[in-house]
Amino acid sequence: MAPLVQNKTITLAIAGNPNCGKTTLFNLLTGLRQKVANYPGITVERKSGSLATEDGVVHLIDLPGTYSLSPRTEDARVAADILGGRSPSAPALDGVLCVVDGNTLERSLPLVLQVRRLNLPTLLLINMTDELDRLGTTIDLKELESRLGVPTLFISARTRRGMGEVKQWLNAQLTKPSIPTAPAIEERGGPLTPQDLRVQAKTIARAVVRQSRSIHAFSAKVDKVIMHKVVGPIVFALVVLLVFQSVFSWAGPLMDGIDGLFGWLGTRVGEWITNPFLRSLAVDGIIAGVGGVVIFLPQILIVFFFISIMENSGYLARAAIVMDRFFSKIGLQGKSFLPFISSYACAIPGIMAARTIESRRERLATIFVAPFMTCSARLPVYALLIGAFVPPVPVIKGVLGLQALALLSLYALGFLAAVLTAWGFNATVLKKDITPFHLEVPPYRWPSPRGTILMLWDRSKIFLRQAGTIILLVNIALWFLASYPKSSGPEPVKDSYAGQIGVFIEPLIEPLGFNWKIGVGLVGSQAAREVIVSSLSTIYSIESDDDTTTLQAALRQDLSPLAALSLLVFFALAMQCMATTAVVRRETGGWKIPVIQFFYMNGVAYAVAFIVFQGGRLLGFH
Repeated sequence: MAPLVQNKTITLAIAGNPNCGKTTLFNLLTGLRQKVANYPGITVERKSGSLATEDGVVHLIDLPGTYSLSPRTEDARVAADILGGRSPSAPALDGVLCVVDGNTLERSLPLVLQVRRLNLPTLLLINMTDELDRLGTTIDLKELESRLGVPTLFISARTRRGMGEVKQWLNAQLTKPSIPTAPAIEERGGPLTPQDLRVQAKTIARAVVRQSRSIHAFSAKVDKVIMHKVVGPIVFALVVLLVFQSVFSWAGPLMDGIDGLFGWLGTRVGEWITNPFLRSLAVDGIIAGVGGVVIFLPQILIVFFFISIMENSGYLARAAIVMDRFFSKIGLQGKSFLPFISSYACAIPGIMAARTIESRRERLATIFVAPFMTCSARLPVYALLIGAFVPPVPVIKGVLGLQALALLSLYALGFLAAVLTAWGFNATVLKKDITPFHLEVPPYRWPSPRGTILMLWDRSKIFLRQAGTIILLVNIALWFLASYPKSSGPEPVKDSYAGQIGVFIEPLIEPLGFNWKIGVGLVGSQAAREVIVSSLSTIYSIESDDDTTTLQAALRQDLSPLAALSLLVFFALAMQCMATTAVVRRETGGWKIPVIQFFYMNGVAYAVAFIVFQGGRLLGFH
């Protein structure tokens, strides 16, 4: 008999249907030991993490949710390929944690029946047991194990029930003798048709489940209001208003604290460094530039917080169904709403989320227009200019302020541009009947506080990593370009290399109301939108000898309100993210669509900003 192997490493996948709680389990097992990456060439976000036990290390991969190993959508196909050992970019699996929602066992069992036929150790986890207890539903665990032939445990990822037993099973896998893994995993037995799977699942579920009350009873009552064809859109609009009002009213104290911290840091570093070259690099190039972007982290996290709450509570699925009535008229379907919502955080996961759309035509249309949604990278630009030019006065006292209304208008502008573009495509080049819209509606649930905190922590790390890498490097380069060659003229920054670049493109952007400083920022923002904030921070910091002058105050002296509005409109519509362009290329299989998308969005942004500025001047605005 082979000796036991201690302190080894194994890789397991966490598989299950959408909304079964597998990601909550993943977060619970891995804690902060997670990383988010993309499968090379596939462009589907994956989460991986590790769990250290007394016998070794377990690497866990949280797969996209799927109902079958014969999927119709791109993201579900990724999960099926990894489970089946057909993905060259994924590590070989040593086992599977198959998670099912105990409230929907019959719907979950077809995937379990397929997974058990793979040549992999499998542990079935019946999740949501706290809800089963509350509803008086029982599941005969021994009978279920007997019929499936796999070990099964009751768990509640939300309350941590059963985690000890799960870790015991993981330890058992670590202490098993090492057996060489086949290069590809084959199913045991002949293939099962979808009808075979449904019949088997129904038979098993009826034999093991005794249900007292359905968890969907409460949800059905709420849905009569939330999903009403008239009331539903009104509720969604009120939720959106709450989010935008919170962005300004909640984030203010935290932003002031971050601003004060970077101001104090700049003063202290300026006192410690005596060399003028190094002091300017540290204070003007690094601290002022990076701090000018990091200050907006609280506002970005507020947006992520609300998206997480809406998604994990089950509300977003309802909103997608409500919006399907509207989306079907413009050539999309309700599933396009989910990529749109994801794009409010970042266009990249939004574009990835389009993989849930079965129709290639509708998926391409969604990918093309998704970057019009206001992502978190635009938010620092919006917050900077709105804070500088829009007074914090109430529109509806205690409910809605003028700044929140301005922010809402910019989000609405991006959404309107996406809608009109999709409608135009549907009426011309992509004209075709809309495919039927099917989406599972999960029951309402309280979001997991731990999962929400981990998500915010993860997004904070991503944002700060970008501030410490891309934005930092761009700012150091910009500081050099804005500082040299040295000039004794009245505008030394304008005479610098950066100033010369800005002056060179100024004739192109002057009709939009932009000066050469904005031009320098626009060049840098092609790498990432928020770079314009750090670029302007660096330029004004080098230009001004007054350390107490804020960036907003400097902009008020240098831009007219009409020019600021033009700049806001430009950023609401322009395509300024190289990472998004790269993802669109991989998702669509070539450069044709991303190149057309780049010129189309920037052309629309220029045209609308031109109309706003020049039209405003004709009407007597300044």
